Amino acid sequence: MRAIKPPALKKGDLIGIISPASTPDELSRIENSVKYFENLGYSVVLGQNVGKYRGYLAGTDQERLDDLHSMFSNKKVKAVFCIRGGYGAFRLLDKINYKLIKSNPKIFVGYSEITALQNAIFTKTGLITFAGPMPAVDFVNEVSSFTEEFFWKLVTFKKKIGRIKYPAETSPQTLRKGIVSGQIVGGNLAVLTALTGTKYFPDMKNKILILEDINEAPYKVDRLLNQLRLNGVFSKIKGIILGRFVDCYEDDANKKTLTLGEVIDDYFCPLKIPSLYVFPHGHIKDFVTIPFGLKIKLDSGKQSVEFLESAVN
Repeated sequence: MRAIKPPALKKGDLIGIISPASTPDELSRIENSVKYFENLGYSVVLGQNVGKYRGYLAGTDQERLDDLHSMFSNKKVKAVFCIRGGYGAFRLLDKINYKLIKSNPKIFVGYSEITALQNAIFTKTGLITFAGPMPAVDFVNEVSSFTEEFFWKLVTFKKKIGRIKYPAETSPQTLRKGIVSGQIVGGNLAVLTALTGTKYFPDMKNKILILEDINEAPYKVDRLLNQLRLNGVFSKIKGIILGRFVDCYEDDANKKTLTLGEVIDDYFCPLKIPSLYVFPHGHIKDFVTIPFGLKIKLDSGKQSVEFLESAVN
């Protein structure tokens, strides 16, 4: 699918903030993130239903959907940030007006549970979305200088980003050497896998797949990867980038277990495609924002990832 790039963000632009999944436990995080954006010179508008709770959801499905639609309908809003991940964004997929989104392409940012929305949006519209920092998670308290510098460059510069410079003390590992180019897709492993068999799962043919996750024991990672394998995903992609798998270990010393590394080796070492591991993306402080749908170049032998074009127009 031909990718649609959203317009670049400029100082003074209006940023919309919504909660399509869960609400932060501390609502002060929303206020603090608004101050962060305003201090950078942007204006901010909150979704009408931001701050609501319905169990683990940030309000009803209709309330969360209304906020998503209102931000894409509002011509003044130039970027839409998801406050946090959590749970429940996938409940909106069959209710979203994708024609509205395609007619009003905007920067759309989030990760983790937001993977569901991003893959659905890309599959249905071709719009590039950003697996990047979220207001109540990454743009509060001590903000990572690496994360924010890379992100703001990505959404404001109309030039090719080029080869990515990694955070200090970060060294991705080669699983299999090779050089390949293609559109990058993927996101959170558990959320992406939950989309298999639906019309919101992206076409994986000739794509470069990136995966990350958090708090999944090795046997759960094993199960999730096997579901992708059985769905033929690994036979279609051209390359694989594995981000960070945070706290994905067995914490019961009495249980027999494979290590996460052994699970990774079992699935990806046999594949004859370029593969990179421990790439700085996921639930970590210093991370690289990924524009889903962007054409990139992976040189796994040199542990190199290059963005071959701008992510915005």
